[in-house]
Amino acid sequence: MLNYLWSGMILIGVLWGAFHGQLAAVTEGALTSAKEAVTLCITMLGVMTLWTGVLEVGKRAGLIDQLSRRMRPVLRFLFPRLSPESEAAKQISVNMIANILGLGWAATPAGLKAMEELKKVEEQRGERPKGVASNEMCTFLIINISSLQLIPINMIAYRSQYGSVNPAAIVGPALAATLLSTVVAVIAVKLLGRGK
Repeated sequence: MLNYLWSGMILIGVLWGAFHGQLAAVTEGALTSAKEAVTLCITMLGVMTLWTGVLEVGKRAGLIDQLSRRMRPVLRFLFPRLSPESEAAKQISVNMIANILGLGWAATPAGLKAMEELKKVEEQRGERPKGVASNEMCTFLIINISSLQLIPINMIAYRSQYGSVNPAAIVGPALAATLLSTVVAVIAVKLLGRGK
């Protein structure tokens, strides 16, 4: 569906430019945008590689395990039926740590593994029909979506790429916004999780 939407918007833009005699400007804009997109991708690839590497070094050095142990009280509060020693809890911790550090790219593999582990836990319990998400799955999903971030690496990189005078000025507002969204998410999950 989204492919049709984007294709339609591009087609309408080209037809509109041709109808108004601005086809050269449309072509120039498309080429300039393509060049900017490639430059941005290269910049973001460098940022992603750096921070994913930092996360991997943290894993190998044992820092992620230490942070995961310190997160146990939070995990116990958010996932009371999940064992803090389980693989699902570990993957949830890695995902949350990566999100807090603004490393959405590094958080994604851990998030997928966490959801697989939560599915295994649910299958072992056998309490729900197959294909129905458990409270733990819903909680993890909404916490992951709200994504508390201390350092919004993506936004800083985008702002830097496009010539912002102070790319890190976004840190305060981003922290406030993601903190608020996470608090609202936790409240919603706790209230809605009471029912079946």
